[in-house]
Amino acid sequence: MEFPERLTALRKARGLTQLALADAVGLVVLQIRRYEGGTSQPTLDVIRRLAIALGVSADALVFDQDERGPDEALRYQFETVSRMSEHERQFVRELLDALIVKNQVAGAIARVAVSEKPARSTRKQGR
Repeated sequence: MEFPERLTALRKARGLTQLALADAVGLVVLQIRRYEGGTSQPTLDVIRRLAIALGVSADALVFDQDERGPDEALRYQFETVSRMSEHERQFVRELLDALIVKNQVAGAIARVAVSEKPARSTRKQGR
């Protein structure tokens, strides 16, 4: 679902008219119609105000429900970690940071290797 459909669905689920939402956000109703019609995109400030008026996170306006965030298995693990002591949570965060950095470095190395491969073969052909 795209932003215009999410905005419309959230507004209707809250029982708000376009005019009521516009008033709550401090916009003219025409601008809400443009957002819902897909002819205009809100600024970050307007997304923030829409989220507050609709009682949702900005992520709920911008992303589909399963488009962002952990899958169910990771969500369960994160919930379990949240019940650990602060020391244990800090250890888990550091471990995750290390794994993320390791993955990013491996990806960067792979990209460099791919981008250098044609350059090396071009140099050999020029000799």
